[in-house]
Amino acid sequence: MGRHSLDSVCVFCGSSDAADPQFLSAAAALGRALAQADLKLVYGGGGVGLMGATARAAHDSGGRVLGIIPDFLVGKERALETVEHIVVSSMHERKIMMFERADSFVVLPGGIGTLEEIVELLSWRRLDLHAKPVVFYNPRGFWDPLFALFQHTVDEKLTPPEFMQAWTSVEAIEDVIPTLLGEGASDDAEDERRVAGLS
Repeated sequence: MGRHSLDSVCVFCGSSDAADPQFLSAAAALGRALAQADLKLVYGGGGVGLMGATARAAHDSGGRVLGIIPDFLVGKERALETVEHIVVSSMHERKIMMFERADSFVVLPGGIGTLEEIVELLSWRRLDLHAKPVVFYNPRGFWDPLFALFQHTVDEKLTPPEFMQAWTSVEAIEDVIPTLLGEGASDDAEDERRVAGLS
């Protein structure tokens, strides 16, 4: 994998404050790392859960942050008004704007909403609608069941085998940005992704 020239990173992640404190800490670490790397954070606009932890840490570290949130979630997800944010009218508008404003993607632990976002993102990748880097942060094998399901669809000849190359997975939060940029961590991450996806 060659080095990528990136300016912005869209982060998909959970919005629950009840998430594992280690996940919340990792989200904050990613936010700080994005700021240090001068990569703009594009995210779902909320101030809760991993979403809020990432955005606050990036902002507090002097990073560029853009939140995109539907009007009906402004109260529920406590829109982070201390950062640049755009209020849209629907989930569809939010997702397409996040996609258009980012040139790479990071997936942190999340729930059904995160699943919905990343399955659509990977479906677009499967259809050759984009070739933007996608990196999963996979602590304790969090995403392994999803990778196994993807592999199951390949085994059943419902998805082409090359789909399994559509993302990379890392276990350490400090490997996320180097892997996005194609610097050093990518080979190990690719080996891990193969194990997670094919075992």
